[in-house]
Amino acid sequence: MAQTFGTPFIGREDELARLTGVLERAAAGDPRAVLLAGDAGVGKTRTLTEAAAHAASTGMTVLTGHCVDLGDVGLPYLPFTEILGAAAADERLAPAFTAHPAVDRLIGTASGTGGTPDPGGRLQLFEGIAGLLADLADLTPLLLVLEDLHWADQSSRDLLRFLLSRGVLQRPSHGGPPRRLAVFASYRADDLHRRHPLRPLLAELIRLPAVDRLELRPMADADVARLVRALRTGPVSDGTVRRIVDRAEGNAFYAEELLAALPGDDTPDSSGVPGGLGSLADVLLIRIEQLSETAQQVLRTAAVAGRRVGHDLLRDAVQLPEEELESALREAVGRQLLLPGDDATYSFRHALTREAVYADLLPGERVRLHGLFARLLAEEGRSAKSAAERAHHSRESHDLADALAASLEAADHAQLVGAPAEELRHLETALELWAVVDADARPESHDTVTLTLRASAAAARAGEPHRAVQLTRSALARAGADTDSELAARVRYTLAGNLIRIDSLNDAFTYSSEALALIPAEPPSYTWVWAAATHVMAARQVGREEDAERVARQALEIAERLRLGDAQADLIISLVGMEAHNRRTAQGRDRLRRARELARTAGNLPVEMRALFNLAIGCYESGALDECLTWVGDGLDRARRAGLLSSPYALELRYLESLVLYTLGRWDECARAAAEDAELLPSAGGFATGPALYVALARGELDAATTGARALLDRPFDWMATLVASVVLTDAAALRGDAEEAVRRMSASVEALTDASVSERPDVVVRLAALTLAAVADAAEESRLSGDATAAKRCAETATDLLELARSTAARGEDGTEQGPEGLAWLARAEAEGVRAATGPDVDAWDRAVTAFGYGDPYELARCRRRLAEALRTADRREEAAEQAHAARDTAVRLGAVPLREAVDALVRRGRLADTPAPGDRIAALTARESDVLRLLGRGRTNRQIGEELFISGKTASVHVSNILAKLGAASRTEAVAIAYREGLIEPETTAST
Repeated sequence: MAQTFGTPFIGREDELARLTGVLERAAAGDPRAVLLAGDAGVGKTRTLTEAAAHAASTGMTVLTGHCVDLGDVGLPYLPFTEILGAAAADERLAPAFTAHPAVDRLIGTASGTGGTPDPGGRLQLFEGIAGLLADLADLTPLLLVLEDLHWADQSSRDLLRFLLSRGVLQRPSHGGPPRRLAVFASYRADDLHRRHPLRPLLAELIRLPAVDRLELRPMADADVARLVRALRTGPVSDGTVRRIVDRAEGNAFYAEELLAALPGDDTPDSSGVPGGLGSLADVLLIRIEQLSETAQQVLRTAAVAGRRVGHDLLRDAVQLPEEELESALREAVGRQLLLPGDDATYSFRHALTREAVYADLLPGERVRLHGLFARLLAEEGRSAKSAAERAHHSRESHDLADALAASLEAADHAQLVGAPAEELRHLETALELWAVVDADARPESHDTVTLTLRASAAAARAGEPHRAVQLTRSALARAGADTDSELAARVRYTLAGNLIRIDSLNDAFTYSSEALALIPAEPPSYTWVWAAATHVMAARQVGREEDAERVARQALEIAERLRLGDAQADLIISLVGMEAHNRRTAQGRDRLRRARELARTAGNLPVEMRALFNLAIGCYESGALDECLTWVGDGLDRARRAGLLSSPYALELRYLESLVLYTLGRWDECARAAAEDAELLPSAGGFATGPALYVALARGELDAATTGARALLDRPFDWMATLVASVVLTDAAALRGDAEEAVRRMSASVEALTDASVSERPDVVVRLAALTLAAVADAAEESRLSGDATAAKRCAETATDLLELARSTAARGEDGTEQGPEGLAWLARAEAEGVRAATGPDVDAWDRAVTAFGYGDPYELARCRRRLAEALRTADRREEAAEQAHAARDTAVRLGAVPLREAVDALVRRGRLADTPAPGDRIAALTARESDVLRLLGRGRTNRQIGEELFISGKTASVHVSNILAKLGAASRTEAVAIAYREGLIEPETTAST
């Protein structure tokens, strides 16, 4: 960092000590990162400069990258391009670049060179940069400084995430040299509004063990006063110091500027700080007005260029003689308004200075200078960075034709370096400009249909599926009757694929059918093969299996003839889903592994991700949960390294990972992963954290779980989100003992999850039916115990309907295949709950359920064991009941499943199972008064009503009720009554027939 400061370093000694401590650890081989936060002007740059100077003095190499604010223009990887450029120019470091050719592409595109877009280039680029930095750290202790992350483009944020979470901060493999690296990154805390894109990244990074956050808070008043006195060359009155301290509010930059704006005759009697100033901008402008007119002109021109500007570009823009320009620059540098850099650049010492100067420009002056910079950058024509900057300047100067051309160049650069969010932004800008630019000024090599299709692809890669659909529909609307048939087909199958991702399945099938009808299968063509591959997926989604299989086999044969490896892979994946040896079988997964290799060899990451997802879900469905996690890890690692964690299959894998962690009982890991993902996922991916809601529910956090579930339903319809919410809300109703709500919730869920065009219900209906049956069975038992035969019969009839729904769903299966271990386990539980609802707990039925859940779901196994213990106790097999109850309790305690533990404890107390008592042992004897109170409880009396009938106070009645609950081992009045009926402590009251 080449900046120099003429001001003393005051008030940040503790923060600097923390940073130098990190540097010492990094130099010793313990790589670390620090995120430096603070408001504008609080001293972030100064503190980093001091830390960098310390690093350099101890032999570390310091490389700095800056993020810039250019409005809507994205400059992919800008700070890293700057860092890598500086490293490549260092003779000591340049040799390391030869081992990482992928990095040359980023440096090359920054200077106008580079090849064609590479689908796997983003992954190679990330890995290449991580490897290069590791090699550089082997050559020399290294400090990377990134300034102003609040202005970072999305691709830079993705790369930083990769480097800190998976790259340079990871300790080297066993036996490797220690990695001598530190990363310091600053950002404006006051700029981070709630939806700022940096917020989720910060939330993720600060959870990493090697990343610390250091916040620069406002300086203490005493430190501000020391700073003011140290800066003032002449005497300054105490009153003036107090006024500056009051107005600066702990901000060092404000204090410096207020001091610099003082008149030269400050005395104890003078007013000191200008009192009529409305804002800091006024103070800054007063300082600038003290410059010569030429220096002011240079500063105004530099402000239009941005926070930093190259000397040559500034010289051409101001059009001053060299000596006059140097004099003006020397004046601005001497006043600490501009800072010179080693790379022939000048930077505003503070962004606030630049913002104040820019805001003070006249509208016409601003337009003229933007136009001037656009023309100069066009003349340079040497870098992709210039294209993005030129697009910005052209738009601000209202030269829309040039803005269009520059936006397209910038989009090409973003695509080349794997920055889909920036590519999308540039393409959307180009599409906006296309409509207002004269036809003869538009580039002949482009048209709006292909541009819109390209934008939809960028949106899909950036994790915006709904935006991708909107853009593809726009492309369809732009495609007139004279559109080439292949392009027309491509638009339609692209739209179909995007519609599948947002669960608009009927429309997807319609468009895929139209695409296939537009072009013939012969002669063989790339377009027909991919139209067919998309149609196969769409046809399967709407239950057209025969159509899907016929087209898939025909398309696979053509893809093999054309040697389209990725299309072959996609079609193999689809066919595996339609064959007897499906993804649940070893043979099916062998074919999926082959598909994965074909896709990887072809460089088609989305198809490879589809293969990895099917491998993972196939293992899950067959009960191989540990193997499932292995495939999930492979898939997420591929997506993470490629910056595609928000892509459709990556989101599915994140959900599956959470689900497996939940199923295996690794609940803390599941909850932790959800917390980390919460601020990272796009709104369309909220379902991925769904299993954490299952954890919250099972641990007794009903309000939090149901609130989270309803939030999933408040968004645009998403099938997976609806599935997660349905499970949570149905189980929550059952846990509350609300059978009617459970039935209503399940009915609504089945309707929402079953598309009208699909003949088979989804497999999750079996689980929903079992959960609902639990609530209905509870209600049936309570009705029988209270003597309400009518209600008990009604519950039994409802249970019969639910059980038939579970059986029929399990028999057919949503994809026509037999149920896997999980589906069979839920069916066994539904059967056991159905028997409980009809006649009471049955030992054999619950024993079958326990056995079924033994495939690897400890929580559901424990829930079934609790019911088996009840059935065994009813059958007077107390020793076996105690064994099952204790096993269920151990699991509940280990998982933190409070409601289950409490239910088991109540069963153990009322059944006297703790010490496996002999048959005939009874519940602790009730006193005569307690028996009277229990009889009235059975009639539904309140404490006050009990007191009135027994001529005791309501408070005394409450004490008796508490004693009764303790003796019966009941958690509530309702449960106490149910136990009393079951144990014969009170008799059901007969009611006259009507």
